[in-house]
Amino acid sequence: MSVLAPPLAAEVVLPVSTGWLIAGAVLLAGCFPLLWVCLRRSILEALVAVELAGTITTLVLLIIAQGTHRQPFFDLALVSAVLSFGGGLAFARFLERWV
Repeated sequence: MSVLAPPLAAEVVLPVSTGWLIAGAVLLAGCFPLLWVCLRRSILEALVAVELAGTITTLVLLIIAQGTHRQPFFDLALVSAVLSFGGGLAFARFLERWV
């Protein structure tokens, strides 16, 4: 006698929100002028560009997490925020004689 067991849990597949992903791509495109500032301008302006790029990257990770409905990207955005702040401090510390 064989009894078919019902499924334990129904999988809910949430659709990917393309509006969020387009917003993330637009924000990420804003990092290219910051790269130019880092390469061509003074050390102090490069520090500001690095800090702003870290903020934009954190926002892009949050937008990707919202658009794809995946929880680990929220954690990655939190780690990115902490590390970009620490990276800016290290950048200022090691290049302080030119700042």
